[in-house]
Amino acid sequence: MKNINIKDYDQKSEILKALAHPVRLCIVKGLIENQCNVTHMQECLNLPQSTVSQHLSKLKAAGIIEGDRNGLEICYKVVNEDVKKIIEVLFG
Repeated sequence: MKNINIKDYDQKSEILKALAHPVRLCIVKGLIENQCNVTHMQECLNLPQSTVSQHLSKLKAAGIIEGDRNGLEICYKVVNEDVKKIIEVLFG
C-alpha cells in the first residue's frame, strides 16, 4: 500500500458528512432532478423555510450546490459531479 496523505480525504469526507442527513440527501436528489428555489423545496419537504435554508447553507459550504439569483429568487442546482455520481449509486 502506498503512502496516504490524509488531507486528500478531507474534502471527500466533508461531502459525505453534508450528505449524511436525510433532508439534505432529499434536497440534493431533488435538485439533480429539477433546479428550484427555497419556497418550492419548503413545500415539497413540508418544513419551515428557515430549516430548509440551514440545510442549503451546509450544502453550499461543502461545495455541493450553488444558487443563481434572479431578482429576489435564488434557483439552486447541484454543481459537484462526485455528488451526482453518489446519488446515482444510491438511488439508481
